[in-house]
Amino acid sequence: MTSTLFESSLHSLPLIGRGKVRENYALGLDRMLIVTSDRLSAFDVIMQEPIPGKGVVLNAMANFWFARLAHVVPNHLTDVNPESVVASDEIEQVRGRAVVVKKLRPIPIEAVVRGYLAGSGWKDYQAQGAICGVTLPAGLRNAEKLPQPIFTPATKAEMGHHDENITWDQMAHAIGAELARQVREVSLELYRQASEYAATRGILIADTKFEFGQDDSGRLVLMDEVLTADSSRFWPAEEYTPGSNPPSFDKQFVRDYLESINWNKTAPAPHLPEEIVERTAAKYREALSRLTG
Repeated sequence: MTSTLFESSLHSLPLIGRGKVRENYALGLDRMLIVTSDRLSAFDVIMQEPIPGKGVVLNAMANFWFARLAHVVPNHLTDVNPESVVASDEIEQVRGRAVVVKKLRPIPIEAVVRGYLAGSGWKDYQAQGAICGVTLPAGLRNAEKLPQPIFTPATKAEMGHHDENITWDQMAHAIGAELARQVREVSLELYRQASEYAATRGILIADTKFEFGQDDSGRLVLMDEVLTADSSRFWPAEEYTPGSNPPSFDKQFVRDYLESINWNKTAPAPHLPEEIVERTAAKYREALSRLTG
């Protein structure tokens, strides 16, 4: 495992921007280097303590899925070794946690697919009997499997703000009906294939989000991260019971701790106990191990 990295600081490439977890660096006019740090955000606030190895795990998980689902839709990866594009004293910062990708025109929509009723979807269902305008049968319980997966788009918020669920009509108006249909169809197929595979590894994918861009020819391309424990809700199949929230292979330990201390969910974040950090790191590693063997 590489050393813990809270924030990369490459001097050999121009920094494009920092997200909650990743840094993007320019690599010529048509490519970027994406470095996945060990930062963790909860309630849209970055925690002060990194989760050791988290970035390496997320990078490996995303690359596994990009390869497994490449026949469904093209993705942004190139075959360029990240260690070959940085200075020699920067190699440790990118080893195992970076990718060189094609630069794309991002589509400003979070393509969310839900197979189970959870999170904000459960709250919307309780209030309206629907999620993002998709009406669901009455009487469903928390964490219950939906009759069929549903596509529920959201807007992409700036860092520090929450994504906002939108309806299909709002999405079609924002990016065009034909592109919206393509994004929906591809997202549902990605989820179908991924969830079927994950089930054979003892993991239920309750929901996930995809991000897409377009290349110069207008072709739809899968980008950012895909089906990681940060972008998805993974549940251990053996602990799943409809009606209650199963434990997740992600930062649930952190969320539960923060709820228990009545933090006001605004920066700065409180310090995390070592036990919470270690248990969270172990959950990320377990998810990768289960999925990839």
